[in-house]
Amino acid sequence: MTDRKVIGIGSAESRKGPSEGHDNIFAEEKPIIEDFKFGKETASVFDDMVDRSVPFYREIQRMSGEIAADFAVSGTNLYDLGCATGTTMVMFDELVDPGVRFVGVDNSDDMLAKTRQKLEARKMVRAFDLVNADLNQGPLIENASVVVMILTLQFVRPMHRERAIRKIYEQLNDNGCLILVEKITLEDSLLNRLFIKHYYEMKRRNGYSTTEITLKREALENVLIPYRYEENRDMLLQTGFKSVEEFFRWYNFSAVVAVK
Repeated sequence: MTDRKVIGIGSAESRKGPSEGHDNIFAEEKPIIEDFKFGKETASVFDDMVDRSVPFYREIQRMSGEIAADFAVSGTNLYDLGCATGTTMVMFDELVDPGVRFVGVDNSDDMLAKTRQKLEARKMVRAFDLVNADLNQGPLIENASVVVMILTLQFVRPMHRERAIRKIYEQLNDNGCLILVEKITLEDSLLNRLFIKHYYEMKRRNGYSTTEITLKREALENVLIPYRYEENRDMLLQTGFKSVEEFFRWYNFSAVVAVK
């Protein structure tokens, strides 16, 4: 599945993208809690979901875009692996050289449809492709100066993660970077419990009920499997990245830049 669009820049209002629904997927008790899925229901409320569920989500996107702009080279590709509804590409479009082609990769047709809708609303002036692919099979990238994985690697099965990172490293251009944002766990059980408690308090401040928090946690239990920050860092260094640095941390969320 591939799209490419070359049309004029839209207004600030159009860059916000189409209006999205309110996330109430887990508002009511269910007899059976199925594993979390990135299907049509999730895609329809995803932007509201991440804005209310991920601390400083917009700031993480902005910081990631600034770093991406430092490494992106005109005539190369920037890959957004696990692009979801395209928020990252919209944010990065304001910061990254227009000669850089964006490639959004996701394994959900519903998410890619939202991405396409959002990029068309923005009227983005750059070449871009949207690709349906399963990262558990290993990402395929070419001529990439930047690869972004924002809250994506945590959904790749643990048995496939090291291979995925190794493929990214091998296919990334020299002096290119990988930006990795992840929900993490901690080795210290006391601090891990406290950080999770404060995270759930944040979700309550953003309007989620105890029922919603509990049901979503159960739905994600076998789908989102976080690593410790040290595990992610060691995996990146062992793969070959010469520089690995954390540029954002909020309790159990971490953002890292790794340079080849």
